[in-house]
Amino acid sequence: MKKKIALVTGGLSGEAQISYKSAVTVGNNVDREKFDVYRIDINPEGWWYEPADGSARSKVNRDDFSVTDNGNQVHFDAVLLCIHGTPGEDGKLQGYFDMLGLPYTSCDAATSALTFNKRYTVAVAAFGGINVAKSMHLFSHTPVSPDAILANLRLPVFVKPNNGGSSIGMSKVNTAAELAPALEKAFREDTQVLVEEFISGREFTIGVFKSKGNTRVLPITEIITGNEFFDFEAKYQGKSQEITPAQIDAGMQQQLEAAAKRAYEVLNCRGVVRIDFIYNTERNEPYMLEVNTVPGQSEASVIPQQVRAMGMSLTDFYSAVIDEAFSNR
Repeated sequence: MKKKIALVTGGLSGEAQISYKSAVTVGNNVDREKFDVYRIDINPEGWWYEPADGSARSKVNRDDFSVTDNGNQVHFDAVLLCIHGTPGEDGKLQGYFDMLGLPYTSCDAATSALTFNKRYTVAVAAFGGINVAKSMHLFSHTPVSPDAILANLRLPVFVKPNNGGSSIGMSKVNTAAELAPALEKAFREDTQVLVEEFISGREFTIGVFKSKGNTRVLPITEIITGNEFFDFEAKYQGKSQEITPAQIDAGMQQQLEAAAKRAYEVLNCRGVVRIDFIYNTERNEPYMLEVNTVPGQSEASVIPQQVRAMGMSLTDFYSAVIDEAFSNR
């Protein structure tokens, strides 16, 4: 009998628009001979089951995360999570699914909550021996002046909301005069802000996933952006070049793969994650920037590119990810 899979998309943040695109790619590539897929849209209006035949949506029963389809109550065997941002990437849904004993394809609640907080992520990574940039963690209830920040960090710096993704609210600051507006922009998105020293070098992003208990590293992608940095426009509006597999020598590849695998293990990740790095060519060392525990899966996203570059079909890849979720019960 085929397993019943809830493909959960949407979300409560500005990243929902990316989640819907991811759900299309994932939904089109899940093996329908192995799995029955039910699309669930979580949005500010509620939790909804959207039948594939286009009939009217219906509410999800939040008591047990079941739905009614053609008069039949459906209980799911696992959740295929495609929500970027809250509540699907910050641990909230993971905790809910844990309470129900329902397997899911992302990191667990603790790791999701940790990695959604950029400052806590790099702090734990540093404890694990992974190179990270020097940074400051700011809170809206405890203002810190630009002068005080620049007394601790060297320009240029990146200013970004501490919780969130898709580079929304992020700025690169090259001069002291630019810092205050950048802080104001970031605090409009979050009550916590990370200010991080710029590290020069080449930018890479690496997918890592676990299959049959083995941690596997996908082919590395180099990001070359025409913008000041890899911002929302560069990520999603064609203003960057993504080279997969990256054109790098064997030594650099080995360092980056080892760092990505180490970060995955130190942070106790599950499912497929994407980890961003800067490779500092002066020190010949990779520096971890951040971890995306529910990375974009749209046709233009990096993970599908890397899966294809590895010679694996997306159908086989998503089957492996779902199968691994069952092993975490």
